[in-house]
Formats: sequence, C-alpha cells, structure tokens
Amino acid sequence: MTSPILVTGGTGTLGRLVVPLLRNAGRDVRVLSRRDHGPTDGIEYVTGDVSTGEGLDAALKGVETIVHCAGSAKGDEVKARNLARAAAGAGAGHLVYISVVGADRVPVVSGVDRAMFGYFAAKREAERVVAGSGVPWTTLRATQFHDWILTTLGQMAKLPVMPLWAGARFQPVDAGEVADRLVELALGEPAGLVPDIAGPRVYGMAELARDYLRATGKRRLIMQVRTPGKAAAAYREGANLALDRAVGRRTWEDFLAERAGQAR
Repeated sequence: MTSPILVTGGTGTLGRLVVPLLRNAGRDVRVLSRRDHGPTDGIEYVTGDVSTGEGLDAALKGVETIVHCAGSAKGDEVKARNLARAAAGAGAGHLVYISVVGADRVPVVSGVDRAMFGYFAAKREAERVVAGSGVPWTTLRATQFHDWILTTLGQMAKLPVMPLWAGARFQPVDAGEVADRLVELALGEPAGLVPDIAGPRVYGMAELARDYLRATGKRRLIMQVRTPGKAAAAYREGANLALDRAVGRRTWEDFLAERAGQAR
C-alpha cells in the first residue's frame, strides 16, 4: 500500500513511538499536529486539531488508515467525534483507537467521580463513537503507562506530603510495548475490540511512591487518602487492572532505573 497512515498525537508519549515503527515497516506517515513542523524522511506533518476538527479534511486526503493517539485528561470523546466524522467523510478504511483498561468498568456517575475519574467516561464514550462511526475500526485498551505513573508521582512529590489514593493499585505498562502492538494492529485488518494489554506486575500506589522517592533521592511523608465516590471504589476493587492480560515485559523497576536521573 502506498497511502500514508495518519497518526494523531504523533508527537506525544505514545505517538512519537508509533511513528518510527510505522516507518520501519516501510509505510509513509502523516502526523497531525497543532504546530508547524518541517517534513522528515517519509514523515509529513500537517496542521490541524482534533479538538476543533480544524484541518482534518485536508489531513485525511488519500489516507486509508488512521491511528488515533491524541488524548488528554479531558475531551477525548470530542476528539474522537470530530475525527470519526471526518474519517467517514473521507472514506477511510481503518480507524485504530487507543483506550484505557477500565473504561467500561469505572462508573462515572457523580460530580466527585467526574472530577477525579472523568477520563474513563470520556474514553468509554470515545470508544462508542469509534464503533458507531461507520469506519471499520480497532480499539486497544491499555493500562496506565509507566510515564504517567512517573509524572503523577512527580507532581505529588512537589508537596511536603504526598497524598496517595488509599487502596489504589496499578499495573503499569511500557509505552513502547503498547506502540508495538498498536502498529501491529494498524498494519492488519480492522478487528473491533481486541484483548487488553497490561504490564507484568501489579503495585500498590504506596509501593510505587516509595520506589519513586528512593530512585530520585527525595524524602517525603506519604499520606494515603480514601477517595469518595463509586469510581474510586471501583478503582480499589481493581477495575483498572487486567490480570489475565499481563503481557508486558518491562517492569516499573526497569523503567524507573532508566529514568531515575531524569526524575531527579
């Protein structure tokens, strides 16, 4: 196939790993970005914004496959709706979406739920948009990336006391391994909702925090706070885990050892 693959969020945590893998597979890549970038070998940058729909029609010209990596803490359902509408109009043949484990199991029913876990509801709605778009699709759910855990703990460590979610557990996965799987799916046929991808180990949040503090040489008090709401209760029960899909190989310890210098 000679048509380029469009990657949204191609400069983000996941997308910047997906792009070179697609190039290594011999595919031309078109990256949608809100900022201007000069072209590089086999990579074309186009300006547009999935949040508003601006530039999507032009970005999708001649595109058969789209890998939708553009995500944020809020508004993922809006991004998916804009992209899906444009993809259907362009006659695209495959829309690949990255979602999150627990999107269908973390209930977001109250203001407290939405304030802390609204991301899961947005991801679930985005899944529905993709599935109902009329474009053949594939959706992969992943657990939280090591990078997200590192960033979250880094923000908490700016305070003299680190407030952790009591009872919360995580099964972090390596973004590179998710990128490998996403590219495999993008190069294949539309497959609908595929099996989840999750990291090799489950950690309590306090364990992750202690590892982070030890690796970065920081000293902080840790305070575990019981978060109210149905979403938080589901989290404590493991709704964000995929114990039967612990297919990732890179552990949190491996990731942290490599990134400890940057985290200091």
